[in-house]
Amino acid sequence: MKGYTGGSAVGNLVMLKIIFDIIMLLIVVNGAPIIAARVFRTHAEQPVDLGVCLSDGQPLFGSSKTWRGLLAALLFCALCGPLLGFTMLFSLVFASLAMTGDLFSSFIKRRKGLAPSDQCLGLDQLPEAFLPCIYAVAVTGLPWWWAVLLPLLFMLLELLVSRPLYWLKIRKRPY
Repeated sequence: MKGYTGGSAVGNLVMLKIIFDIIMLLIVVNGAPIIAARVFRTHAEQPVDLGVCLSDGQPLFGSSKTWRGLLAALLFCALCGPLLGFTMLFSLVFASLAMTGDLFSSFIKRRKGLAPSDQCLGLDQLPEAFLPCIYAVAVTGLPWWWAVLLPLLFMLLELLVSRPLYWLKIRKRPY
């Protein structure tokens, strides 16, 4: 497992590599459900919430949160994490936390009356990045403030690639 020990020029390079790899893992875990949806189309698109609605009349998470996407995120992250120098266990925990944050976002969006895939700046990016980044910072030994900066960096990157992904018809709507 990677570990940042700080201070020296070599330590700073190690830190930058860990930061880059954590961002890459965030991209993998968040991109996997999109890739799986494109590959499998309507197959295996059973919603995680099984269509359950709460007393407010809204679904628990919504139709866009599927078992296919959840499993794809876990699998892709488990396979890509070791390529970046993380253990498979680290990668699975990272992916689980990212998906927990993503489900939390969907839960809040449904309570606000937003439809699946409706955009909500910050809520769409931060919970799914914040939880795994806290974990990654704790495990890798990065300074604590990276647990805040990494999700903000991820949000900025997502905003920057939003329009090109829309033009490529990967995203339904740009930010």
